Amino acid sequence: MSSQNAEGNTSPEERLVSQMRKLGTRTVLYQQHVASSLGLSNTDLKSVDILWETGPITAGELSKITGLSTGTVTALIDRLEKAGYVRREQDPSDRRRVMIVPDYFARDEVRETFKPLHDSVVRLGSSYTAEQIELLIDFAAKVSGIMEEQIRTLGGGRSKSAAE
Repeated sequence: MSSQNAEGNTSPEERLVSQMRKLGTRTVLYQQHVASSLGLSNTDLKSVDILWETGPITAGELSKITGLSTGTVTALIDRLEKAGYVRREQDPSDRRRVMIVPDYFARDEVRETFKPLHDSVVRLGSSYTAEQIELLIDFAAKVSGIMEEQIRTLGGGRSKSAAE
């Protein structure tokens, strides 16, 4: 898996993979701390982030994206709605459907929790040229695509025993 040579050096590509793994780990740890500080589970927080990314979707769609069972998603939505992080709305184009709408960035404690990270990343970004930032955006988008492909390969997030 590694292209390490006798001197212990690795290729730039392997160093990049190593830094991406480190970033992924730090991201998960940061998310866990944020979730805990807001009184949420990491799954709850990530589900609301998914909703923020996708916009309003149905519970069934959230279930497919997260790999959680529909029953688990219903309980998750109930918890998040009670805490004021999401709301249920009827779909204006199909009154039989209920859409799950994220509300949590409207809350001061959520904005204040994410603000230091946001501001620090904006400051870091300002140290790069516009062309470098565009390259970083392109790279991040492509890595996200690779991750989504890997999620699908692994069964959409469901454990193998649950998917069988």
